[in-house]
Parts: sequence; C-alpha cells; structure tokens
Amino acid sequence: MKHIIIIDESPLLREYLRIKLSTAGLEVSIAINGLDGIAKIRNNLPDLVIIDYNLSRQSCIEVLKEKKKNPNTASIPVIVMAQKIDQKKIIELVQYNVKKVFTKPIKIDALFATLSELLQVSFDIDDTPSIIETHVNDNILFIEIAKGLNREKLDLLRFRILELIDLYDIKVPKVIVMMSDIKLSFADGTNLQKLLDTVIQASRAKLRHIRILTNDDFVKNFIKGRKEYDGIEVTTNLQYALEGLLAEMDGSIEFGEKKAEIISEKVLQAETNIASESVMLKFDTEVTKKTVFTISDMRERMEDMQIATVDDDFVIQELLKSTFEQVGAHVDAYPDGESFLNTVADKEYDLVFLDLLMPKVDGFKVLQELKVRDIRLPIIVLSAVTQRDSVIRAFQAGVKSYLIKPLQPIEILKKTIEVVRPII
Repeated sequence: MKHIIIIDESPLLREYLRIKLSTAGLEVSIAINGLDGIAKIRNNLPDLVIIDYNLSRQSCIEVLKEKKKNPNTASIPVIVMAQKIDQKKIIELVQYNVKKVFTKPIKIDALFATLSELLQVSFDIDDTPSIIETHVNDNILFIEIAKGLNREKLDLLRFRILELIDLYDIKVPKVIVMMSDIKLSFADGTNLQKLLDTVIQASRAKLRHIRILTNDDFVKNFIKGRKEYDGIEVTTNLQYALEGLLAEMDGSIEFGEKKAEIISEKVLQAETNIASESVMLKFDTEVTKKTVFTISDMRERMEDMQIATVDDDFVIQELLKSTFEQVGAHVDAYPDGESFLNTVADKEYDLVFLDLLMPKVDGFKVLQELKVRDIRLPIIVLSAVTQRDSVIRAFQAGVKSYLIKPLQPIEILKKTIEVVRPII
C-alpha cells in the first residue's frame, strides 16, 4: 500500500485529501506543522509528500532541506501547495524534488491528475466544468454557480457554507443561490438535488429563506415539482429576491411586489471569468467550537499582506490603515480611481478596498479598466448607498463581496479572511 504524508496547517484541506486518498486505498498520515512533518517523513518513509508552503514551526524550505539531507528520503517526490508564490521561489523548490506547485484554492481535478500520474493510482473525480463562489453580504449567504454542477465541488460547498456561517456567527441563515451561464437537463437531476440538499442541510435555513436565481426552465420545474422543496422561491430578479430576505430583517423594506427587472438578465446570463477555483472546505468535527478572533489569530493570517484602499474619504483611509496595522498588514491609500490605476500595474496587492463613488474616476470605471487590462485582484466594494443598491451595483460590476459604510474593524477583518485567506 502506497503511503502519503500531508503537511498542512489547514484542517479542511488536509482532511478532505485524507478522505479522498484513503478511499482510493492509500495510506495517509497527517502532519499539523513543519516540525511534525520532519518527524513523520523520517519515521514513515512515504511514497509522496504533500506540503503547504506557508508553515509554522519549521518552514516548508526547512522541511525540504531536512528531507534532502537524509539519503533515505531525498528522492521522495513532493507536491507543494501555496496561498501565493512567485516564480523565483518555485525555481528554488526544484532542487528538493518538487514535482508540482499548486496555488490555493486548489483545483481539485488538476491535483488528482498529478497524484494519479505520480502514484499510478486511479481516482474517481468528476471533471464537469463548474465554478462556485460563496460570500456573505448583509448576513445573507450568496452562492454563485456557473458553467455546470460538479459532484466534487458540491461536496466542498457544504463545508464552505459551514465555514462562513461560523465565521459570521449567522443565527438566522438566509441564502441566495445564483445560477448563471448554466443550462441543465434531466441528466443533471441527481446533481441538482445534491446542490439543493447541500444548501438546506449545511445552512440549516428555512425553505422560505432560500431563493434560487435562474433563467433555466429545468431548475424551475425541478423545484416546483418536489414537495421537499416547497417554500423555496425561484426567480430571475436579484432585487426581488434580496428585498424578500431583507424584509424580515428590516421592516422598512416592503416585500411582496416585484420590482422592474433591472439586472436579472445581465447577472444570470453573464459569462463567468474566474481565474481560480473559489470553494474551500470545512468538516462537521471542526464547527463544534465557536470561532473567537484575537489580534494574534488575525496577524497569523494577514501579516505582510499588501492592501490598497481606493477611497476619497480620509477617515476611511485611516480606519483601514489602523485596522490592518494591528495585524501586520500594509495599506496603500489612493484618494481616487485615477491615482490607483496609474500605479496598480507596478504593485502586487493581495486585496483592494474600492469605493464606488469618487471624483475623477469612480469605482465602476476602475473595475472596467482592470478588466480591460486583464488585472485580476480580490476586491471588496465599499458603498454608502442602500443595501439593495449596493448588492445590485456590486454584482453588475462583477464584484461579489462588499461592505456597507460606516465600517467596523472586526467586520473589515472578517471580510478580509473570507475573501483572501478563509479560515481553514
């Protein structure tokens, strides 16, 4: 039996890999940090090592150096996973028998194709094209699904839902599932049922608190024809769906009358162009303890991050600077979109906070220009307009995550974790 050692401080990813690899008949050992990894490699002599680049208690490079020094382990192949890694560091890894470097979030199909090649083992992996994004805005869980339904990613979606509900401590879950650029048929019925059951069970939302946005007739008829989904509303109008869910949280929002279809076609039929897979993982055993955030926890996840804030409000600039200073991240402030666009090509930002309404070049023009230049950055939209308008305008512009002003430091940090470095 072939043996694999996984060295990763992400309990979600390493547990998912352990389950999938064990199911294929492989022996799997888990190391929770670099020091533990060195000991397990030395004592177990695996056929393959899967290691995260960002480790505590002995770095990835230190682990690989120890492995290389030992003649019994030097030839063992290695797969490296990294949140972000530049070309120079990748070249440095070659001397340690690193066969492949994957950036997180991991593309599951590509990872298992490499594992199959290295280990000569077959894996049953669904390779149906599918993109899934999940965000929490206004305590509503937004799930966007494009291209198709993939069994692997639907499995992972369950864990991501659990993670976000835990992160934001959502007491009354409300869900909007947006199915864009997707056309299903009878053959997709099993996976569609898996999607709906996953959303219901993982979120524990009442059926009347779930909205499905789609233009697809098969989805509409599938939900309408099953009693177990009675209460889930299917619509083509994001504004209508949003108002319905916000109505119970905000008595000032009238519910029940459909508004003009101002964005539905644009959102639901837009082509999705996402560079990397967005679904992360979480398991039942890891959500029994409520997450409590400390500055130390935040620093561990955000230290040395490079962040840009594009906002003409000096108070917002200073708030973001002081908030991220506490966790060791650096913030560059730009008073308008023009100054940001003039320098963004020379910078490597991990995250951008972008105001919508600014002089000279506003946030929407910034988003358009970034798309033209093919510059892809994680962006959190900042808006002082109403919740409804903020959601609509953000989704129209292709940004799925936003914050409503006035901002609170803890919400800024939670949103950052959600978008850039999920709790894993």
